[in-house]
Amino acid sequence: MIQAIAIDDESMALEVVKSHASKVPFLELIAVFTDGVEGLEYLKTNSVDLVFLDINMPDISGVELAALLPKETLVIFTTAYSDYAVQGFELDALDYLLKPFNLMRFLKACQKAQEWLELQPSREPQFIYVKTTEGQLKVRFDELMCCEATGNYVTFHLRNEKIISRSTLAEIEKSLPSFFLRTHRSYIVNMKLVEKAERHQLLIGTHPFPVSSTYQDQVMERFENN
Repeated sequence: MIQAIAIDDESMALEVVKSHASKVPFLELIAVFTDGVEGLEYLKTNSVDLVFLDINMPDISGVELAALLPKETLVIFTTAYSDYAVQGFELDALDYLLKPFNLMRFLKACQKAQEWLELQPSREPQFIYVKTTEGQLKVRFDELMCCEATGNYVTFHLRNEKIISRSTLAEIEKSLPSFFLRTHRSYIVNMKLVEKAERHQLLIGTHPFPVSSTYQDQVMERFENN
């Protein structure tokens, strides 16, 4: 199932996208926005496969917004202005729908997205947003060595800093990709970063992280198969 959102400052245009999307069995339109900035804020904390994006919008244009999206997010531009087509494809847009577009043209664009996604390897999320006293902070998984539980708080051990969040390890674990592994009741470690495995600890650089006897066999098997 393709998960998508639509961003267009014209509510009637969004109604057309919603109507067409409801007729595409492999597409789920999970949110729509009449404000580009609100749509961008949503995408900062929510991952989608595809964005239907109007180009000519106030405050931030679709072209400007598309340049800020994660590179793996597919974009299908929707606009009434054909002179934007070249600019759209220069941003590697998957397709370009010229308003008013009918269901068959919309379906063709969706099928193109489906075919592209089926050719891609399975994609793991690249980051998580962590709630702290300073607000939501973005934590990249390629920098996150370990999550450590202490009471009602979790410490995110990054290579160059620590971030503390009021949460539980069980809650955080649900948001982590498969290469994070529980090594101890109080620790989840990024196995992609582990450089050395000893009987009771894992090493990422000079940073040691404990391995309890409960998880020892599982941890060693994962390390050997990495």
